[in-house]
Amino acid sequence: MSHTAHIPSHRKPRRSASKLALRAGVAGGVLSTIAVAGAAGPANAEPVTETIEMPTLGSLGTDLSSAVAASAEASQQEALGQSLEAQETAALQKAAKEAKKAKAEADRKAEAERAEKARQEAEAKAERERAEAEARAEAQARASRDSARTQLTSTSASDSSGSSGSSASDSGSSASDSGSSSSASDSTQAPSGTAAAIVAFARAQVGDAYVTGGTGPNSWDCSGLVQAAYANAGIDLPRISYQQSSMGSSVSLSNLQPGDILYWGSRSGSYHVAIYVGGGKYVGAQNSSTGVVERSLDWDPPSGAVRLL
Repeated sequence: MSHTAHIPSHRKPRRSASKLALRAGVAGGVLSTIAVAGAAGPANAEPVTETIEMPTLGSLGTDLSSAVAASAEASQQEALGQSLEAQETAALQKAAKEAKKAKAEADRKAEAERAEKARQEAEAKAERERAEAEARAEAQARASRDSARTQLTSTSASDSSGSSGSSASDSGSSASDSGSSSSASDSTQAPSGTAAAIVAFARAQVGDAYVTGGTGPNSWDCSGLVQAAYANAGIDLPRISYQQSSMGSSVSLSNLQPGDILYWGSRSGSYHVAIYVGGGKYVGAQNSSTGVVERSLDWDPPSGAVRLL
């Protein structure tokens, strides 16, 4: 225990600020009342008492609290308004950014669609031009072959007319009999064995599409069909038409047999091949317009033929 604990304190207790203010207000009111009474007149006059109300701490505290509350509410409203404005600004910026992004994506898709459409149109145009070029080349080749045959026929007729009458007559009769015999034999000839397999395969593809470089099973070019038909019979052929027409031995168009390879152009430089199927007909992958067809030799007479069987 402290040695100073038994000494009493001489300090006066502190008075609170509220009590001091209250006493000051009461004293002020009393003094004001006395001063007014002294100035009213003589001693025998009735005393006039006037009380001046002084503001109390209670009303001051209430007013102050109201002011503080109002200020706080105003600050809160202002802060809320600023927050809403900031949110609106952020939302507008986000919407603008998303709209810009969506527009860029739409522009990109539109450009891609335009490019794809242009590509398709270019491919279609190229295909049309290629088909037209093939048709023109085929027509020109056919016209050239027809002209050459006409010239050859005229030359042969002229040579025949220059010979003796009896010899020409005998020779003509012999040639006519031989041609009739060959024609009759060809029309009744039926393929057999390897030739039958080649012809059957070729005829089975009639109606398929023509595609440059096609090797089946549903689309072919001319040499691709011939190669596949011979492969079906166990015979390997080169892939290119002029290589195919260079194989085997040459045969006359008047002495054809089923399975013979027909060619157009020169033997070592042919540009088209097909398979003779008998009866004066052939099967070939002609072009993109006709596909694989079976046609008479008269429709497009070949330049020659070769036999591998």
